[in-house]
Amino acid sequence: MAERSINDLPEGYTPKLNLPDGYVPSEKEDYMCDKHIEYFRRRIEQWKEDLLKESSETIANLRSEARDISDEAERASRETENTFELRTRDRYRKLLKKVNKALDRIQSGDYGYCEETDEEIGLPRLIARPIATLCIDAQERWELKQKITREG
Repeated sequence: MAERSINDLPEGYTPKLNLPDGYVPSEKEDYMCDKHIEYFRRRIEQWKEDLLKESSETIANLRSEARDISDEAERASRETENTFELRTRDRYRKLLKKVNKALDRIQSGDYGYCEETDEEIGLPRLIARPIATLCIDAQERWELKQKITREG
C-alpha cells in the first residue's frame, strides 16, 4: 500500500473549511478534495461527540440507580437492563476506536482509501459508513474469509 501523508491532501486544504449548508460530497468533485475531507471530518467528530455523550449518560444512569431493591422481580429486571446498558457501552467503546482511527486516517491523508488495496473506498460507501476502511471488494473478501473461518 502506498504511504500518504498530510502533505498529499489536496492543495489548499484548510482544516475546518466552511461548507455550504446541506453540503454532501459529489462524485463530480475530485475524490477526497478538501470539501470531502472536511465533510467527513465533521460527521465523524459529531458521531464521536454523540457516542461520548451517550456513554457518559449510561454511566450516570448506572451510578444513580438504587442498589438495594427488595423486590426480586424488580431487581432481576434492573439487572437485565444494566446488562443491556453495559453491552451497549461496550459496542460504543469499540465503535469509538474505529471513529478515532478514521480521524487519524484523515489526519494522515489515508482517509477514503482502502487499507488493503489502496483503491478509493467510494463516496456512497463512506456516506453510508464514514468509518469504512475497506473498499467493497476487499470488504466482501474479508466477510467471506470470516464466514469460512467460522464454519471451518
